Amino acid sequence: MLAFRRSLARALAAPTMVPQVCSSFATGPRQYDGTFYEFRTYYLKPSKMNEFLENVKKNIHLRTAHSELVGYWSVEFGGRMNKVFHIWKYDNFAHRTEVRKALAEDKEWQEQFLIPNLALIDKQESEITYLVPWCKLIKPPKEGVYELATFQMKPGGPALWGDPFKRAVHTHVNQGYTKLVGVFHAEYGVLNRVHVLWWNESADSRAAGRHQSHEDPRVVAAVRESVNFLESQQNMLLIPTSFSPLK
Repeated sequence: MLAFRRSLARALAAPTMVPQVCSSFATGPRQYDGTFYEFRTYYLKPSKMNEFLENVKKNIHLRTAHSELVGYWSVEFGGRMNKVFHIWKYDNFAHRTEVRKALAEDKEWQEQFLIPNLALIDKQESEITYLVPWCKLIKPPKEGVYELATFQMKPGGPALWGDPFKRAVHTHVNQGYTKLVGVFHAEYGVLNRVHVLWWNESADSRAAGRHQSHEDPRVVAAVRESVNFLESQQNMLLIPTSFSPLK
């Protein structure tokens, strides 16, 4: 009995070892960098596209004085017409809050940029995204056209589909069929959505690269693996505006 008590006392005095818990529901690599990208899509009233773009071109400096514009495009193909798409970069959510507050107090921006353009817009959409951990934003070497490919993946996050998706993207890039600008994972908006922004010299060079990739067994194998986790996809051909940092 005495020996049992001594053993119990030693066990209670020993430091408690807390087992590490590995959750099978983890959604992927943790986001350590607070930097995020806001995707904005504006649907313009028919016949107002040119007027809107001229207004933005003339006064875009009033907006970029507050935060960084990554790119600004008109949508050539894919979905609804009379549409523009633009990406804004923020250090973190506090930074965006500060920017929005500053804009609300900027009378020149409101009078020359906001109010005239609001009358031309039919609908607005906003989405918050992060660059995926294995991708950096790359500026193309010269002017061209862009393709925004949007993939709606199955629920589960990158822990479920991240590696196959990464292999599919890298296979296209490694074979030189197109150039990658960035891969973005949605944080606010429709979840389990990934956007891939591609660059090509022209719409015809994009078509040629796509046809070649369809005949490449390495690309076909990577894509077949990735589509097991895919629910839907869509794309848009984007034409950079004259004032877009990404040309």
